[in-house]
Amino acid sequence: MDEAAADGREEFRPLVELSPEERWQVITLPPSIATLTAVKHLVLYGSNLVRIPPEIGAMTSLEEFTPYTSYRLHWLPYEITRCQMLTRSTVSTRALFGNEKLRAPFPRLQSPRDSVADLDLENLDPRRWGATAVHSCSVCDRPIARAGLHQVWISLRVATDVLPLLVSACSLACVASCLTARRATFPHRTEVAELTSRRPPGTDRPNILAARRSP
Repeated sequence: MDEAAADGREEFRPLVELSPEERWQVITLPPSIATLTAVKHLVLYGSNLVRIPPEIGAMTSLEEFTPYTSYRLHWLPYEITRCQMLTRSTVSTRALFGNEKLRAPFPRLQSPRDSVADLDLENLDPRRWGATAVHSCSVCDRPIARAGLHQVWISLRVATDVLPLLVSACSLACVASCLTARRATFPHRTEVAELTSRRPPGTDRPNILAARRSP
């Protein structure tokens, strides 16, 4: 990762030099992918990745994203929408949560928190929170430690594909903001058994539907 950042390469294939056994052990990428600001094509073909860190949003030159046949990668962080140059993607959509054909169910999210004072944001259980750490809001980039944590699933066309994205927002207002964005995000309704409707205090935004699946 450091070498790729230092030499300014435009295509990054982090798994090609690993043995099959080594590749199988890699289930996520390090937050240092944020340093890959020159990379235009990120190739993760045939990986065993189960999640992508939100720091992918700092890859400002990214034009093409190829995690094809990464069958354990069921969702992506909302921060990927910050990659404004991203126009091409090759994703195994059958493996995604909410896929139109297979209808893979969305995991139940944790209850919204208006305060994270009792939560260790640097040591989270990724099976519950989708990440080992949450530092800032997916929408406004405000430090989560100074606010709350509100997670929702949305679908959004990113490059070539419609992807399930996990939003980790600091407030209900930020959730509303991403749901009413110009690129038409929407909360999942067909795969869920419970819908929680809330209105951010002091705003005129429509009610927010935070979708959760029954256990």
